[in-house]
Amino acid sequence: MSISAEAFFQAADEAVHRLKATQLPQIRKGGELLAEAVMSGGVIQVFGTGHSRAFAMEMAGRAGGLVPANAITEDVLFLNGIYPVEERKNPYLEREPQIAHQILAQYDIRPEDAFVIASNSGRNGSTVEMAAEVKRRGHKLVVITSMAHTSQVSSRHPSGRRLHEFADVVIDNCAPLGDALLEVEGHPLRVCAVSSITGALIAQGLTAEVVRRLLAAGQVPPVYISANVDGADAHNEALRARYGNRI
Repeated sequence: MSISAEAFFQAADEAVHRLKATQLPQIRKGGELLAEAVMSGGVIQVFGTGHSRAFAMEMAGRAGGLVPANAITEDVLFLNGIYPVEERKNPYLEREPQIAHQILAQYDIRPEDAFVIASNSGRNGSTVEMAAEVKRRGHKLVVITSMAHTSQVSSRHPSGRRLHEFADVVIDNCAPLGDALLEVEGHPLRVCAVSSITGALIAQGLTAEVVRRLLAAGQVPPVYISANVDGADAHNEALRARYGNRI
């Protein structure tokens, strides 16, 4: 297949089709777990490193999204002085298991919270350790990963386990090994990643499933209105006040 925008759109459409054909049951199961947490007064804690941070941004703090969804990020380690700012450029920091505990220590995590962790490879130490600690604490965990990728790589965690092995619900983002879709003819290269596209669909699908269950329970969903709509500030601030500094 030649490299072009049209070729990428076609390949991405095929990945989206696989997602819809195979992962809707898992998205519904994940939505059920997350809705139970919200109805219990909990927060959906969302974590991802590298480009998987985009998944957390897709679920938390955006228009049409759930107010009780909180993006957990390694940036807190630099903002709070746990690591020097220069370390923010270290591409290997996400491989270190100990930072998972340092990150969690910066947040108000409560027993009623549920977790969503996204990682295309599911192999890096910090991500796997985050999942392990989440389960040690007794939280429900929804994992988004590429099963094609994670099944073909070794873990970088001392346990030898990968992210999906800790999950209550696993959602396959249907990305290939290495994430990129298009082969470069004559070179051992692939271009044009797809996990951000399927990840965004999964994030919004989970949001829709949570809202569906809240409505079925007779609750008004705590959802953000775009800050660029008149009257939104008062609406959003009133909802955020329920959760205080947890969001």
